Amino acid sequence: MELSAKAFKYGDDINTDYIISGKYKFKSADMEAMAVHAMEDLDPDYHEKVKPQGGFLVAGKNFGMGSSREQAPLVLIHSNTRAVLAKSFARIFYRNAINTGLPVIECDTDLIDDGDELAVDLQSGVVRNLTKGTEIPFPPLPRVMEQLLADGGLVEHFKKHGGFNL
Repeated sequence: MELSAKAFKYGDDINTDYIISGKYKFKSADMEAMAVHAMEDLDPDYHEKVKPQGGFLVAGKNFGMGSSREQAPLVLIHSNTRAVLAKSFARIFYRNAINTGLPVIECDTDLIDDGDELAVDLQSGVVRNLTKGTEIPFPPLPRVMEQLLADGGLVEHFKKHGGFNL
């Protein structure tokens, strides 16, 4: 699976409250309505920038730290975030992302600047920076995770296959 989009770059230690503030958690279960608030404490215009064309959220170390709030990857999906690229992820966010259908890629994000056009090949494990003409390798996702993403997440995979069949 190959994904292409523009990079929207942020820093280290982005917690789930930055992804979707806790003040919205109990206001709605409608992820489309909540998506307008994605990343708003760090970038109030994130939704408007990403929603029309889609984008990659690019970060540094420890992305998704904090609570195990599963709304965090869901609001990113509904804001048209194609994938999150970071140097490292909080493990529970990483699993929640895969389980909800959001690709997460651990790679060296120092070679990516805000606004760069990227192409990510999940199968071969390469981020191509089309703006700079460079390639950044990353460990390809295990087949099971690749299949979960292709099916739209864990729940959709179970609906499609009647269980955890791979």
